[in-house]
Amino acid sequence: MSGLRFISAVGFATLLFPVIQGGACPSSCSCGSPGGSRGLHVDCSSRGLRAVPGLPRDTRSLDLSNNSLSRVPAGVLDTLPGLQRLDMAGNPWHCDCHILYLKLWLQDLSAPSLASLRCASPAPIRMKPLAELTGNELGMCKRLLPVRCLGFFWRDLILIAGAIITLLLVAWALKFSKKLVCQLNLGRYGARGRLLRRHNPKSHKVH
Repeated sequence: MSGLRFISAVGFATLLFPVIQGGACPSSCSCGSPGGSRGLHVDCSSRGLRAVPGLPRDTRSLDLSNNSLSRVPAGVLDTLPGLQRLDMAGNPWHCDCHILYLKLWLQDLSAPSLASLRCASPAPIRMKPLAELTGNELGMCKRLLPVRCLGFFWRDLILIAGAIITLLLVAWALKFSKKLVCQLNLGRYGARGRLLRRHNPKSHKVH
């Protein structure tokens, strides 16, 4: 009888506090698997959140819209390898160097999601789409970049360096080929001149 009560208590607790594979559902959100599909839909919209809560690792769809989020700490979203959909519209984003992580992350995951985000502060870029922020507006952010962002930085730097080296090699090859053509032409004309002098009759001096 005591075993049955224990099982019933566990079942009731599971209903109140659903334990999700890969982590518990945040108390401020609701979690579910629509249609029995693999992965979770985590709905944290309109909860007055000021920070991203701890999320189940198998989160597939995440709704954080209409909260009071101003930034996302670097690395938070990297713990969700199965995340395919993210809605973060309707938050008062503060667009300084700390927003760069979210911008780069959404560029990889979902361009439409990035297009829906707008800056709330600072004042000079208020209401500007996050996707349109430039380096001049963000300032010097290199020291604040997480490892993943630095990977993008070095990748782009290597691509630029490779392009420059390729252009230099092409320019050198063109210059060398022109020089070679000139040398061949000079050699051809020199040989032709020698042949003409050899076939011309010798001129006689008039006494």
